[in-house]
Formats: sequence, structure tokens, C-alpha cells
Amino acid sequence: MVARYSRDVTTSDNTDPAPDSPESTAEASTPETMDRHGSRKHLENLMAFIDSAPSPFHAVEVVAGLLADAGFDEADPRQPAVAGRQFLRSGGALLAWDDSVATAPTSGFRIVGAHTDSPNLRIKPLPEVTSAGFQQLGVEIYGGVLLNSWLDRDLGMSGRVSLRDGSTPLLAINDPLLRVPQLAIHLDREISDKGLHLNRQKHMVPVWGLGTSEAGDFRSFLAAHLDVEAADILNWDLMLHDLTPSAVFGARAEFLAAPRIDNLLSTHAATTALCHFASVGVSDSPSQVNRSVPVMALFDHEEVGSVSSTGAGSPALATVLERSVIARGGNRDDYHRAIAASHAVSADGAHATHPNYAGRHEPEHQIALNEGPVLKTNANQRYATDADSARPILLACEQANVTVQQFVTRTDLGCGSTIGPLTAATAGIPVVDFGAAQLSMHSAREMSGAADPELLAAALQEYLCK
Repeated sequence: MVARYSRDVTTSDNTDPAPDSPESTAEASTPETMDRHGSRKHLENLMAFIDSAPSPFHAVEVVAGLLADAGFDEADPRQPAVAGRQFLRSGGALLAWDDSVATAPTSGFRIVGAHTDSPNLRIKPLPEVTSAGFQQLGVEIYGGVLLNSWLDRDLGMSGRVSLRDGSTPLLAINDPLLRVPQLAIHLDREISDKGLHLNRQKHMVPVWGLGTSEAGDFRSFLAAHLDVEAADILNWDLMLHDLTPSAVFGARAEFLAAPRIDNLLSTHAATTALCHFASVGVSDSPSQVNRSVPVMALFDHEEVGSVSSTGAGSPALATVLERSVIARGGNRDDYHRAIAASHAVSADGAHATHPNYAGRHEPEHQIALNEGPVLKTNANQRYATDADSARPILLACEQANVTVQQFVTRTDLGCGSTIGPLTAATAGIPVVDFGAAQLSMHSAREMSGAADPELLAAALQEYLCK
């Protein structure tokens, strides 16, 4: 069973609704920025995608539906490998590929990697907490959360639940269910001088009821929403999400505000690019015999190190690539030859220069919103980019007429990382780190340029089609 939602993300055109059409609203008027750089349709598709994917499991479900609509079949890893247009999913991870376009088993791969998870608050195994007459749910901080951004927000709950019969139904409660209330300034006079200090264990516990109401029985609460018996619930992977819908804002609608931009923006761009590849088709000319196989690798757990069965540190990608070679009649040596002819893009968010903290950015590498995707470099290998691995994406951007910006972290500041270095090390493939610029990274609600999502998708589309 695969999820659907109302907006089609498999295509991208430049036809926006006329300002006076029934489909348009005041917010949907086409600003100058979008006239120059992108279509309203792509942005609407992205917002629908993000709002439909409050958890990594939901993101995978939606992507699986889009791939199925584009002609991809879901593969069974227990069956012999066969060539074709396929995808494989596990939990919050999904891999998709189209090796029907290459007949030679030594053909290399062009891979776009991204991740489906975002920093958030995760429900503990024994979550019931009572304090000062309130029913609360214990949460664990997942990833590098900007804690203050989760205060005083209406929060829903999403994820998956493990049942006794072996099924793992998805759950998404998009009603105001929980809230982490901030302490009033009258009781914290030092906040204005010393700033907000939050203890992850004590100050981030959301409230969801009073006294000994039925809401305090979490297992029964889940059972009611899933229409199962409480005794049939064995465990859960559940998290909280902000209920504010994605929105365009700014004097000329230049910006996008949404949860989980890191990294559902890249996930959506990769999906759009792969579905476009499937829609344009490939000729049967001899020149196509050794063409690269397009691959999309969406991993979970990037925000906590990628070391899991569904993270970039797992053998999942290498297994899929090897099975693709076998499906085309190749052997182990052919696999290594194919790897030697392969390349990957690690698509993840990049830091735009913050107008209020410009001094935190490298002076000669200023990054602007709506000015194109960002090539990310770090000499200490926090990013995988080098002079050679950057070439394919730079050439793709030239062909797509997409401007590229260059990011380097200030030398006196630490640098975050991505799936890029891990993918390069585990698969032995050259990788470039590349993505759209954003502000408020790791906030409950992040921000990007309204034009940048489609520019990233255009670059990835050109990259996969080579």
C-alpha cells in the first residue's frame, strides 16, 4: 500500500496559474523571483510533500507512491535479482534505480543520496509522566535539535507502531495534541540578560492532559487511533511534529517556511529528478549500452550518525548496486568495474549567510537564497567534495543553466557533516556534497528561498540524465 497526496511532484513546468484563475490565491501570485528562477507548481508540490511526510516512514511511503506512478516496481530482496525500474524500501530508507537503460554489466552508476530524517522529539518506550497535576509524555531528543524552536508550538504525533501480528502501521495525528510550554518571563527574569537555557531532560517534556484522564494511558490512546487492542501493541517509533503548514512568505513571496526542509527538500528534488528520468525514456542506440544507471538512495538516521540498518553506514546501497550488476549478467569483477565508473551526489542543505550573524560565515564565501544550489567543501573531509568529484555536478549545472554557489565553513568554526563522506568511504565512489541554501537549520520550522528547490531539482535532473 503506497500513499498518495493531491499534488503531482513527478513533473515540473513553468506554467503558473493566472492571478485571477480559480486555482490561484493572493499568496499564489507569481513574484519576480519565481518568474526568473522557478515555477509555482514545483514549490506547491514540495510543500505538499513536506506536509504529507511528518516522519521518515511517511516520507518513504509518499516517495514509494510517486515511484509506482512513474512505472517503478517494488523489489523483493528475497527473490533473484532482475533488471528493471525498481525500488526497495525498509523503514525510513528507500533505494530506487533504473538499470533497464544499460545493457552492459560494467556500466557505472549515477547516484543521488539524501536523508529522510530530521531533528525532533521522539517518544520514549515508557512515556507516561505526571507532574504538578499535568499528564506529560517523556521524549528523547533526536539529533541536533534547536530546542527553543519547539517551545509553545501545537504538536502532532507521527511514526510507526509494531503490532503482535507482525504489521507496522503508520500513524499520523495532525491535531493539536501536545505542547512544550515555556516558563513565563516573570519567573525567569535572567532570560533577557543571560539567554534561554534549556535542560533536555527537564524542560522539553510536553504536556498532553490533566490529572488521571484517559489521555495518560498512552498505549490505549494509540490502540484507539489504530483500531486495535492495546495488548497487541508491542512497541513504537513515534515522534512529534509541528502542525503549522508549509508556507510561502516575504514581500514578494521570496521565501519558503516549512518543517523538515533539512532534508525533505533534497528528498523531493531527488525524487522529482528520478521520475523525470523515467518519463523522458532512453533510446536503444549503441551509445546507450554503457550509459550510467540512475540511482536514488534515501537514508534514515543521518542526523544521528547514519550507523543503522537503514542509514548510509549500512551495506544497503552497495547491495543494491551489486544486485543490479548481477541482474545484467555480471559477476563480482564486473561489479568492481562498475563501481570504478560510478559517481554520487550527497544532496543536503547548505548554510545561507545569516543577515543577523554574518560574522559567523566565511567572508569570501557568502551564500544567498534564490541564487542557486551550493557546492560544499571542507578540507577536513566533513564534506566529500574534491576537485575531481565536483566535475560532474558542475557540468550538469552548466547544461541546466543553473548558477552554483561555493560554501566553506569559517576556519575557526566546526563543520557539520552529511552522508557524503560515509558513502565515499563505504562504497568507494567519488562523492560531491551539494544542496540548497537555507536558514534556521535544525529548527522545528526552517527557511529556504522559494526558487532554490526547483533549481536543485533541475541540476539533479540533468546529472541523472547524463
